[in-house]
Amino acid sequence: QVQLVESGGGLVQAGGSLRLSCAASGRTFSSHAMGWFRQAPGKEREFVAAIKWTGGRTYYADSVKGRLTISRDNAKNTVVLQMNSLKPEDTAVYRCAAAARYLSDYNLQDPSGSFYGYWGQGTQVTVSS
Repeated sequence: QVQLVESGGGLVQAGGSLRLSCAASGRTFSSHAMGWFRQAPGKEREFVAAIKWTGGRTYYADSVKGRLTISRDNAKNTVVLQMNSLKPEDTAVYRCAAAARYLSDYNLQDPSGSFYGYWGQGTQVTVSS
């Protein structure tokens, strides 16, 4: 069983920054990639960013490119989402997810997140205008 625990959400003014962390644990944790997704009230889940454990290749939604940065710490099994220049439209519940098996670049970024097998409980990010 793999557990993912997010932390770092909160309330911030537009233009501010937040840093989200996702710590993975469990018996013999091994992941191909980890991603961040978000869902705002009344909206569908959307892909935010992903990173491959091996090689560290990163992927971003167009709406967050240049403002959000995903990184990993392999030794700590932790993925970090650094969020800068936040906008009110970034307000959502952010969840991290882990993919244990290989995913294509296309499936890694699928907005439904259905190709990821493990999910955290989510952390609220609220950006005030």
